[in-house]
Amino acid sequence: MALEDPFTDLKIETQRTGFYKGYSLPIALVSKFSVSLLVLWALVWPLTANDTLRSWKSGLLAEFNSFYNLSVALFVFFLFLVALIPSTGRMRLGSDSEKPEFSNFSWFSMMFGAGLGVGLMVYATAEPLGLWETNPLTVSGEVSSKSKEAIKGAYRYTFLHTGFHAWAIYVVTGLSLAYYAYTRGMPLTIRTALTPLLGEYSNGVAGHVIDILGVVATILGVAVTIGYGVSQLVDGAFLITGANWLVESAATTMKPSTAGLITALAVVMMMSTLSAVSGVGRGVKYLSNINLVLSLVLLAVFIVYGSFAFAATTYAAALVDYIKNFIPLSFQAFRPLSESEFATVLPAEAVPFVGELFDGATDAWGTKATFFEALRNNAANLSDATKAAAYEAGTKGRLFEWQAGWTTFYWAWWIAFSPFVGLFLARISKGRTVREFIVGAVIAPSLVCFAWMAILGGAAIDLELNGDANGSILAASTTATLFVTLGEMISGEFLTAISFMCVVLTMTFLVTSADSGILVMNTIMSGGAEKTGLIHRILWGVLLTLVIGTLLIAGGGGLEALTNSMIIGALPFSFVLLLMCVSLAKAMINDLRRLNHEAQSDTPTSS
Repeated sequence: MALEDPFTDLKIETQRTGFYKGYSLPIALVSKFSVSLLVLWALVWPLTANDTLRSWKSGLLAEFNSFYNLSVALFVFFLFLVALIPSTGRMRLGSDSEKPEFSNFSWFSMMFGAGLGVGLMVYATAEPLGLWETNPLTVSGEVSSKSKEAIKGAYRYTFLHTGFHAWAIYVVTGLSLAYYAYTRGMPLTIRTALTPLLGEYSNGVAGHVIDILGVVATILGVAVTIGYGVSQLVDGAFLITGANWLVESAATTMKPSTAGLITALAVVMMMSTLSAVSGVGRGVKYLSNINLVLSLVLLAVFIVYGSFAFAATTYAAALVDYIKNFIPLSFQAFRPLSESEFATVLPAEAVPFVGELFDGATDAWGTKATFFEALRNNAANLSDATKAAAYEAGTKGRLFEWQAGWTTFYWAWWIAFSPFVGLFLARISKGRTVREFIVGAVIAPSLVCFAWMAILGGAAIDLELNGDANGSILAASTTATLFVTLGEMISGEFLTAISFMCVVLTMTFLVTSADSGILVMNTIMSGGAEKTGLIHRILWGVLLTLVIGTLLIAGGGGLEALTNSMIIGALPFSFVLLLMCVSLAKAMINDLRRLNHEAQSDTPTSS
């Protein structure tokens, strides 16, 4: 019995005249209203907004930390399964005879630039170094922090955060959208990916809600990316110019000032909005070429002046370790430890001091030594064995706090960024098979990320491990780590030139990210149209600037309010991604059943 034809009659009603011509009025108005409320809240009550966002984030992670981590595990295993099954892996994103629009090299270059950029600039040195200092192996006491043995754990989790799981989040969105767009001729917008589940309801309120969640997630994901990028811009500008107004405390840990951040943000967003308004693809192409050339120059500097032998051996060992631990890492999800649970595993003599012991014992960013030193009053008089047992009792809480602060933060960031990257991946992948798409967009860029992290991060770790940096890189802020590492490797005019190049590279990455983000948001609100109104690109450029600026102010010049908003805002869209997996599985199964039925119908019967 033949299956019914799939639902493809997606009708996203757009305005025919007026200010919102070509746009879906419900999506545009609700999206702008939601963003405007966030801006006003952060602007009028910045302290209240920051405290409330922090509280919401803490409560959300207490309940949904495991959900975030297990969901991402599901994404990567779902995609690998789809690629490995012969019948689904060979399905083509387009007609059977359709060839890929771009060469493999061009396809990979565009894909890599879309998914990374600012993140690599900020975290290439900071993440391996930070994880060398604290990771689950050091938190649980298995190895000592900042030791040679801690390198394995540092890169195990660096590869987790930038590897197959991270790219799987993007590819779930991208593959879903590409499948429906090129096999069923449907528009490239978020609700399209759920049409096998929603059917005709995709044309109503349910479809609008899906697209609005996509717009909001994109805003928050791009906002955090730009927030980290402008912070790195200010760090670089200070090191080059020495302008004290750019930082708040140049004498100790360098922290960008609010004035410096807002100035950098205004410059970046002005350039991005002008680029989005111009709509000239040639400008984006030139920026992308500049990004590629400057990235290779930066990589060459680290290869020549850094610790390439250390990086190469670390890369090989870490890749083997990552693959060996892939399944345990995928399903590693920690729950918070309550004070009452903590008390049940304490030695009897420590129970009366549970309130004094709990915070320090569950602090993932401290050590056993700092825990001992921080104890006061009668708790300080406990025996060393009892104190050590109390610290051991807090291990579960430390592991949860670490995972929430590192891994879950990344998953939320990638989930919020996935509508933007996913739409772009879908646009450039017409003519590819499903297997090509998954292997090319999950495995290939992961291996390049691993090399980048090993070369840049390895240089920073080696300098600190050998004592050459004398703690200066470890003491730097996240966004300043790259510049401080360069300062330990090279000097003089060459350092100034390379630092200036890094500032330019960060700027170009930021402009292309913000420009693309603005265009993607307009695409979703216009029902998948590639050409959108200029005035709305300007308005969204202004709104995005206000979101970032007000949340920076609410966070006192820090990125806390931005990151908290993103973690909260990414949660609803994570449910959409899970539904995309179910929807795509249903669509593929039914399409294969239709093909089999047609093949049987066309087979001549013997007389």
